[in-house]
Amino acid sequence: MKIILKEDISNLGYKDDVVEVKSGYGRNYLIPMGKAVIATPSALKVLAENQRQRAHKLAKIKADAEALAASLAGVSLTIGAKTSSTGTIFGSVNAIQIAEALEKLGFNVDRKNIVVKETVKEVGNYNATLNLHKEVTVEVPFEVVAE
Repeated sequence: MKIILKEDISNLGYKDDVVEVKSGYGRNYLIPMGKAVIATPSALKVLAENQRQRAHKLAKIKADAEALAASLAGVSLTIGAKTSSTGTIFGSVNAIQIAEALEKLGFNVDRKNIVVKETVKEVGNYNATLNLHKEVTVEVPFEVVAE
């Protein structure tokens, strides 16, 4: 079934995308939760008109995301964590700590837009992907050190 997404859903699409999903997923989860609507011809016309009207706003948002990506290009983070004598971390480093470290440097990035592909449970160097816009992503290296 074809649906129109009302918000960004990871591994599926971004807001206002028309995607094909299985009927059960659409009817039992996405539509009742208010995350999508059925892509009827009238809904597609409304979507096209809304996209036409906010095209200039989206261009500004994308330009802001590209400017933030350019300023993040040379940034390298250092995150302190409590470790054992063998170098393993008590707990793990996740998107929240990365967002806080970026906040200290003056970059306001939502933690939901930060993806760490590997589980960080040891001291070392890692990469985090920042999804600033659906067309703008940045790799930010970070180092986990013992406190």
